[in-house]
Amino acid sequence: MSTHAFVVGGTRFIGRHTVAEFREAGYDVTIFNRGSHDNPFADDDAVARVEGDRTVEADLRRAALEVDPDVVVDCVAYRPRDVHAATDIFADVDAYVYVSSGAAYGAERVPKREDETPLCDCSAEAAVDDSPETYGPRKAGGDRAVFAAADRGVNAMSVRPPVVYGPHDYTERFDYWIDRVDSHDRVVVPGDGTNLWHLVYVKDVAAALRTVAEEGRAGEAYNVGDGHAPTLGEWVGLVADACGTTVEPVFAGGRELGAVGLSLEDFPLYRDPPHLLSTTKLRALGWESTDHETALSATVADHRGSDRTGRDNGPGRDTEERLLEVLGTVE
Repeated sequence: MSTHAFVVGGTRFIGRHTVAEFREAGYDVTIFNRGSHDNPFADDDAVARVEGDRTVEADLRRAALEVDPDVVVDCVAYRPRDVHAATDIFADVDAYVYVSSGAAYGAERVPKREDETPLCDCSAEAAVDDSPETYGPRKAGGDRAVFAAADRGVNAMSVRPPVVYGPHDYTERFDYWIDRVDSHDRVVVPGDGTNLWHLVYVKDVAAALRTVAEEGRAGEAYNVGDGHAPTLGEWVGLVADACGTTVEPVFAGGRELGAVGLSLEDFPLYRDPPHLLSTTKLRALGWESTDHETALSATVADHRGSDRTGRDNGPGRDTEERLLEVLGTVE
């Protein structure tokens, strides 16, 4: 009899790759969502679907009774109460794995370690908010719900990815840089190119979720991230290699950017201070990361086959060209 995985979410990005990961490992899979997006597994008889709203506890309880899963992967828990409810409903499963975030960390450390770096505080007001400013605190609140569930005997665990990139990335943050590099000989890179924001390939997140479900320990959190953490300037070069092109990065500090009404933070994937996650704990379970050549080849191919440009995530090209002219480098 096959092991049954229940994926809350499952059709868009991390969830979609998680379903594929568990299917490839021989699991039967049921996805649970509202049906707001196309189901890429509609033709796969081994992937069932139950419709419902994960924020409605009665919907989740009904699904739990209908499916009776062995493993639960919770990809779309955005409030602590979502995790409290899920760990109660699925208290008897073999493993409950919550998709948290590197944003849950509340202190700047290099690197951030699961058992050492403090988490964000999450006030009662933040716990029920939906703004980007409370995302990290809410994810931290979900982590604490996992720990509390483990104390009650639930085999609940957490996986913390930083920014995720790869095929089907609807956020389009990484698409911005692929679009720029694939379309132009020169691109503006904020700062001096040395800012560091640890990223992770989406298929590695999916593999981490399965690894933790199978090998993780109750009440533990596990960071996941690329094996090498390039700076933004390095990313531009890696993307150019994947696109089969060459590009000249033009570095611009705050003063230069200000001349055309921009700031460093207007560019996607710029972050100061650096954000780096230690993945030693996850690797001890047998997880390994994908090399950048393989990850970026798939990511660029998917970008080129999609209608995503990422252009809304950063400065318009016209503004960039004005800055290049100010800096004396025009195409």
